[in-house]
Amino acid sequence: MPDPLLVAKTGDLDLLLLPKLANRHGLVAGATGTGKTVTLQRLAQEFSRIGVPVFLADVKGDLSGMGRPGTPKPPIAARLEKLGMKDFAYAGSPVAFWDVFGEQGHPVRATISEMGPLLLGTLLNLNETQRGVLSIAFKMADDNGLLLLDLKDLRAILTYVSENAKTITAKYGNVSAASVGAIQRGILRLETQGGDKFFGEPALDLMDLIQTDANGRGVVNILAADKLLQAPQLYATFLLWLLAELFEELPEIGDPDKPKLVFFFDEAHLLFDEAPKELLTKIEQVVRLVRSKGVGVYFVTQNPLDVPDTVLGQLGNRVQHALRAFTPRDKKAVKAAAETFRPNPALDTERAITELAVGEALVSFLDEKGTPGIVERALVIPPPGQLGPITPEERAAVIKQSVVYGHYEKMIDRESAYEILQRRAAGEDAPTPEKTADAKRADFEKTREVEEPKVAKPPAKRTDSMVEAFGKSAARSVGSSIGRQIVRGILGIISGVINDKKK
Repeated sequence: MPDPLLVAKTGDLDLLLLPKLANRHGLVAGATGTGKTVTLQRLAQEFSRIGVPVFLADVKGDLSGMGRPGTPKPPIAARLEKLGMKDFAYAGSPVAFWDVFGEQGHPVRATISEMGPLLLGTLLNLNETQRGVLSIAFKMADDNGLLLLDLKDLRAILTYVSENAKTITAKYGNVSAASVGAIQRGILRLETQGGDKFFGEPALDLMDLIQTDANGRGVVNILAADKLLQAPQLYATFLLWLLAELFEELPEIGDPDKPKLVFFFDEAHLLFDEAPKELLTKIEQVVRLVRSKGVGVYFVTQNPLDVPDTVLGQLGNRVQHALRAFTPRDKKAVKAAAETFRPNPALDTERAITELAVGEALVSFLDEKGTPGIVERALVIPPPGQLGPITPEERAAVIKQSVVYGHYEKMIDRESAYEILQRRAAGEDAPTPEKTADAKRADFEKTREVEEPKVAKPPAKRTDSMVEAFGKSAARSVGSSIGRQIVRGILGIISGVINDKKK
């Protein structure tokens, strides 16, 4: 049984997060500058210590330091002395860096098909009618065995739908040129935000996020999000897609002794802001069910009101930093936050929330029976790693030493919808779905010859070869000769389309 995670202390009382209940999810909340980032780092490094991989987004650019041991700076030394922690040891955690733009970490990509029309419609800010046309385009690709891998593939299928609107309308539903135009403009906006770098292959193999080092410590996967956060819809949609893919890909394991992966969702309000009702329902569903896959989800946000009640009620482990009460909405948030805790007769919870010092928090973790513990006012223990970022040179060295270095760095552009429809427009014979499947297999063999030597060494905990992983990416996104539909996750299913993963 893994050791409990020591997160905070008050007097002689240790506030411990139990690993076997860590997949019951959690919340770290508080106003800017109250200590949320340090708490996040403490939690991440504690999970890593007991062998649990972590995924988190570094929205401020200052979490990369957890890969290095910290130093006894005066404020930290004073905190440790106050807590009576004489045996505190500074230590770094194994880290891996990722970046949608491929600048500060390994590139992270998904295919258009994996993203699906629901999430993609949200990302493109489409209305209901436009979402319907986008779903028709996806269904057309399904029925014709066309790979939708990147944005040029999506453009190509939309152009085909527009040019054949009369025929398609009779079979699939109304298609208007105005809706297609709106979608195309949305794609253009997405490209200016860097979406063209996110969509493509090789797509992310989720198993590369679930690794441990030679000492059995979980790898902390750090997504560079300072630039990504400038495109908030892309940021939120990417993280939600990743969470949904984890739900789809991982097997059911019930309640393990410790999580298989802990997923921190920073700036959580971006996930729920202006999200359509259909998407909010799916989010609630994913959060509720993903714990059975051994995944713990921890939302990090300024205000508990940022999280819908249906989701908030599922977050059993809580660390609440200070909130300010200057406006009616602020006061409502303070009251709501106080009411979510199990009362402590010796503590005025509502008042305490507004009085907490930096690094101080109200803490309540689930006990052995899964019951929320009585809320305690406590000091968060400093993380053992470095507070603040490492240098660009240090980051580059970590990236090159990674077991996945060389696998994602070069984008692969296979034959897909764009090339097939281009040939069709030129009057050439386009491959049938059967031929497409044959070409796909040939591509894998070429990939084996060209790409495999670039990987210097296999990951310690990675079970698939590069070619196998590439094959899985394609298998999730291509219709085959026996009539299977393109596979999409729980957030990307088209109504009426069978999801192969559920078979």
